[in-house]
Amino acid sequence: MSDPLGFLVSDVSRLLRRSFDEKARTIGVTRPQWRVLTLLARREGINQGGIADLLEVEPITLSRMIDRLQEAGLVERRADPNDRRAWQLFLTDKAAPIIAQLKDYAEELFVDVLDGFSEAEERQLNALLARIHQNLQNLSPRSDECGVRAHG
Repeated sequence: MSDPLGFLVSDVSRLLRRSFDEKARTIGVTRPQWRVLTLLARREGINQGGIADLLEVEPITLSRMIDRLQEAGLVERRADPNDRRAWQLFLTDKAAPIIAQLKDYAEELFVDVLDGFSEAEERQLNALLARIHQNLQNLSPRSDECGVRAHG
């Protein structure tokens, strides 16, 4: 059962990302950019190293992403008062409507994805996925700090 379940979970995730990517591209946002923007919306002031860890990317890769977001006027770097070598990341006012649009896209996507589900089925799905998420966190020596929460 684990192979089909693993495949199904992976494929559902891939299809969700692809559907969301198609919508996000209509406003000129790439997948890496929307991931950074979404994480920053949840954790403004995080330093670049922290967000690189959460995204599981190399710091230099994140630095290039932040450079592009900064050039677009969506993110600003501020010196970290606790570490002269680090930069804290903040969203600009220009990012707010983009984040709102991405949130609207996500909500629209989940309306479509959960079409035909009863409210009880949605709650049950959410509870089961949250339990799987917690079990996986318990297996990991490193706590997952990305604040992922199942829809619902």
